Amino acid sequence: MLRGVTDSGTAGMDLSEVLLQVEKAAPVDAVVAVTRSIGTHLSALWVSFLVADMSGRALVRLSHVPIGAVSDGRQQDRDVAMVLPFDGGPQEQALRTQRVLVEECGDLFVVRAPVTQRGEAIGLLEVALPAAPSEATVQAVSRTAHTLAFVIIANRRHTDLFEWGQRTTAFTLAAEIQRRLLPASFACEADSFTLAAWLEPAASIGGDTFDYSIARDQLHLSITDAVGHGVQSALTATLCVGSLRNTRRRGGTLLEQAQAANDALLDHAPGGFTFATGLLGRLDLRTGVLAVVNAGHPIPLLIREATAQPVALPANRPFGVLRHRAYLEAEIVLQPGDRLVLVTDGMLERDAAALDLPARLQDLSALHAREVVRVLGDLVLEAAGPTLPDDACLLVLDWHGGHGDTRHTTAGADPHRASTPISAGALSTRTAS
Repeated sequence: MLRGVTDSGTAGMDLSEVLLQVEKAAPVDAVVAVTRSIGTHLSALWVSFLVADMSGRALVRLSHVPIGAVSDGRQQDRDVAMVLPFDGGPQEQALRTQRVLVEECGDLFVVRAPVTQRGEAIGLLEVALPAAPSEATVQAVSRTAHTLAFVIIANRRHTDLFEWGQRTTAFTLAAEIQRRLLPASFACEADSFTLAAWLEPAASIGGDTFDYSIARDQLHLSITDAVGHGVQSALTATLCVGSLRNTRRRGGTLLEQAQAANDALLDHAPGGFTFATGLLGRLDLRTGVLAVVNAGHPIPLLIREATAQPVALPANRPFGVLRHRAYLEAEIVLQPGDRLVLVTDGMLERDAAALDLPARLQDLSALHAREVVRVLGDLVLEAAGPTLPDDACLLVLDWHGGHGDTRHTTAGADPHRASTPISAGALSTRTAS
């Protein structure tokens, strides 16, 4: 139960002073600089940051302990990672619904705010207070969580600490290579679209990747699947993705990107021969017209008015097969409210075929794209896991329309696009504005 209280000293923190403290701190201590500031400002009992686990199924509490201290968590030097699996409780709810939650816990109140930037759910900020927080206090925590998102994004470039904390299982060499091919964020919210992608790797790594990049009036996206498994597959994927990015960044068209990827695999194939399938897209953000090149890849699914249908596309050869044959381009005209889903064959074949993907997508039509890819990842593991024989990769694109003037956010996320709460329970939900 929440009680209204009168706060003293709830004016906004001096952001410039917070950033100065962040700059003074080492990259591994950047988060502490922010949490210490909000803790002092609000006279908090304690403040904690939890980073989202790489599996998407847990949060990880990062902390450091004195030399020689014993910890229950995974430890590296003096840093400790304590995994907190999702259980439907307030931590999971705050992250999934992208809302600030206030929970009364005995004689204290815990404020939980998602740490998010452009729809990427980075983690969770928790602040324990001795009295029920006012709306001003809740908003101060929310603003701090948003600031913390930028601090983490800036500082994780300089340290392995955050990624180490997110990894609950050890990576093989092939997995390490594959990971570096993926974009830095698996989700992005913009005014006219929402995008989210996911990869469930096979035990031996199948070379699946996804990628995207936003230009002023265009969204570039791709999903690829390299032949084979292990390091050879990861190297094939490296050639394919590297070529696509290089050509895209030089201003190449979709057809030029496809041809360059084809030539790269023909000219530099590890072992003498390799290939990859792929689907490349370039979305005009002003019109909703998506130009597509399908290089031997599974066709996408379009969910329109809660009905999922496959999208017929011209057939093209995979990348790395036949040098002198032109690729064909097609168009998909998206309407506001449409959801387009790209997948690799690991979502469709072998035991994964038991997953009725069109039906599931219709059932999940009300969820945020970020939640859809997570749920489908769980479902494919149930059908074909727990160890997958092949990578399962998917990319979900929601088209809203209104490019340039419709972005509404609260601390890094659009609350109107977020998934609904799992259950209200004894929690009070406040959406800071």
